[in-house]
This record gives sequence, structure tokens and C-alpha cells, in this order.
Amino acid sequence: MAGRIDFFDDPAAPKANSVVPSANVVVVNDSGEILMIRRADNDNWALPGGAMDLGESLPTTAIRETAEETGVHVEITGLVGIYTDPRHVILYTSNGEVRQEFSVVFTARPLSGTPTPSDESREVRWIAREDLTALTMDRSMRMRINHYLTAPGSAHLG
Repeated sequence: MAGRIDFFDDPAAPKANSVVPSANVVVVNDSGEILMIRRADNDNWALPGGAMDLGESLPTTAIRETAEETGVHVEITGLVGIYTDPRHVILYTSNGEVRQEFSVVFTARPLSGTPTPSDESREVRWIAREDLTALTMDRSMRMRINHYLTAPGSAHLG
């Protein structure tokens, strides 16, 4: 599988050549655990999510991507924030695309399904909040999760 490399405020980062709207989702179960995936393209832990397709809304993207990557069907319940920092770029090694960050992060509750890995996720697990700090993840993903944990109900704009 092709790789993904995240750069933040790195003068050696490649220059962005695309912007693609995407969604991530903080799915929280009744026990307060957060649904996380271990990405197949870089082995980091992340919230489920991905790029918006033509003809769909970002909330629909969030629901679809969560089901595809985790096997869990969700209902969107709120907004964590909008992340568009031009200092964060993502290099996709398969085709040389370098995306400027553009992600809307939603909250959701699970409706059905069992955490199941996919082509995009090596592992899918419910993670207790206190165990999140031990997971290897990109700086931007950790920031999104921290915004959810430290300022619930308040949307981050940036």
C-alpha cells in the first residue's frame, strides 16, 4: 500500500498541490471510549475519516468513511472543529499529491456494527480516554482529539 507522510510547519515539506475536503469522526460509545483506527498507510493511530466524494455532504462523508474503515455505523451528533492550517500538508507517496489540510471533525454515536479492520485500517479498537496518550499518532490528529477532550461543545476554527 502507498504511504502517507504528514508535515507540519516544516520548511523541508513539499509544496501543496491540492485541497480536498475531508471529514474525521470522534465516535464515542456508552462507556466513553473513542473509536480509533491504526492506519494501513503509515501505521499511526487516527480517528476514522477520509475525503469527500462528489455528490455527498461532509456529514455523509463522515458516516460513510467511518463505516468503510471501521465496520461501525454512526449518527453525527456535533462538531469538534474545522482544520485548514496551510502549515499542515500531507504527501501521498503513491502519486506525489501533496494536500493542504482541510478537515471537518464531527462527533458521533455508534448505532450498529462491530469494529472490523479494512483495507485502510490495520486495527480498529475502542480506546479508553486515559489510554489515548500511549498511541502513536500524527500531531494534527492528537490536536483534534485534545480539542474534543478539553473543550467539548465548543468548535475549534483554524
